[in-house]
Amino acid sequence: MDQTARPLRIPPEMGTYAEKHGIFDLMQTILSRLLVDKPQDPVEYLLDLLKRGNFEVPQIFLLGPPAAGKKTIAKMLCEQMGATSISPDNLLAQDSNLVKEALEFRNKKQDIPNVLWIKLVEERLSKMDCIKRGWLLEGFPKTREQALLLQEKGISPEHVVFLEAPDAVLIERNLGKRVDPETGAVYHTTFDWPSNEEVQGRLVEPPGISEEETANKLLEYRRNNQALENTYHYIHKVFNADQPCVDVCSQVLTFVLSRHRSVAPFTPRILLFGPPGSGKSLQAELISQKYNIVNICCGQLLKAVVADETSLGELIKPYLENGEQVPDTIVLKVLAQRLSKLDCTTQGWVLHDFPRDLDQAEKLNDAGFIPNR
Repeated sequence: MDQTARPLRIPPEMGTYAEKHGIFDLMQTILSRLLVDKPQDPVEYLLDLLKRGNFEVPQIFLLGPPAAGKKTIAKMLCEQMGATSISPDNLLAQDSNLVKEALEFRNKKQDIPNVLWIKLVEERLSKMDCIKRGWLLEGFPKTREQALLLQEKGISPEHVVFLEAPDAVLIERNLGKRVDPETGAVYHTTFDWPSNEEVQGRLVEPPGISEEETANKLLEYRRNNQALENTYHYIHKVFNADQPCVDVCSQVLTFVLSRHRSVAPFTPRILLFGPPGSGKSLQAELISQKYNIVNICCGQLLKAVVADETSLGELIKPYLENGEQVPDTIVLKVLAQRLSKLDCTTQGWVLHDFPRDLDQAEKLNDAGFIPNR
């Protein structure tokens, strides 16, 4: 592209290449990682990031009330996706100075400060397993304040899952909860009792599962739940947890594997086909007005070139006067000039009356004008 030439002509191949390879999304991801991680050597960091090339790893928050099945669903999802499972409990099982500081508060029967929780999460997410495989954070954040503190640190998930069920169901579930102290696996006396007698013998009743304690926890969750949903308004989805775990997991998995709509700039390049009398011209005009793109009718364009009395117009004129078809090579030259103008490359275009057959379509593609609609 000649930067000294005026008016500036943007080669059509540039937009096509950028769309095909997701250049805008790639640059956005790289820039956000750079600003969040703030490496000492940005160039070395970017080279390492590009070599890894794994930009679409899972980044999930899994939230919900007590006994909604968060641990079970988290385990199933991580097995399916290969992501790292993180929870407040296993954050405190790490060996670090931050964990020791947090445990001091817990040993004194005091709440761990939100700022310290955020540091624990930030420290864990910086580990290589989370960077390479992605992560699922279960049961955190619990409040809007914690969510906003995470955002300030640049910790923003791609998907937020909320599990939900009636309080009566959750209280009943919690009363039957049993835990294997060796593995941390959660079972239930009614819905999920282990077949292994050795495991059965190890199971213990976890603290805080009485009806009164569960009701208090639910009340606390309900106080904060709506504010959390509002915080993650555009990336969250609520799932009914009052159904078999396999069904819940299947629904959640479909959601977390979905991709959000790209914010990359999109330039429509539309071919409009139809038989004579089908209303192509009218539809093209309506599309042009609605989306503010350039309406190009090949037949009218050829007549306009003839009217301008250019050298190309002189070549076309005899064909039109004799009612003959203009050769494809000349038509493509005219189209290339028009589609390369700044309004077409920046706003997009809708083209009708060409191509009329497969051979013309291939020639249009070869010229670099590849439609995306």
